[in-house]
Amino acid sequence: MIDPNSVLVVSAESVPGFRVAAMLGEVFGSTSQSSHGSIKALSTSLNPLSQGELVHFTKTVDAARLEAISRLKESAAVKGANAVIAMRFTIDSISELSITAVAYGTAVVLTKQ
Repeated sequence: MIDPNSVLVVSAESVPGFRVAAMLGEVFGSTSQSSHGSIKALSTSLNPLSQGELVHFTKTVDAARLEAISRLKESAAVKGANAVIAMRFTIDSISELSITAVAYGTAVVLTKQ
């Protein structure tokens, strides 16, 4: 199996200097995360006077994004891919205290041109 950490992930449909030697299909990586400091997150979100960045939510979104991409790379490596092209990403709130993140794209084998 290919090392998941070596899998290239790009949002583009091609990589300059490389060609797609094989398309291995769709791959996904997902996670659901609860907010850091959930009690504080809830109390802040309910306060109509709160302004500015909600740091605990930002940390949760960042952690979820990284985990979803890591799982995407693992899924691609299992298929024998060395890259994921056309990667897309979505984050949705499940509740005031949690979010779900999904990364998806096409697993491919790239070779130098």
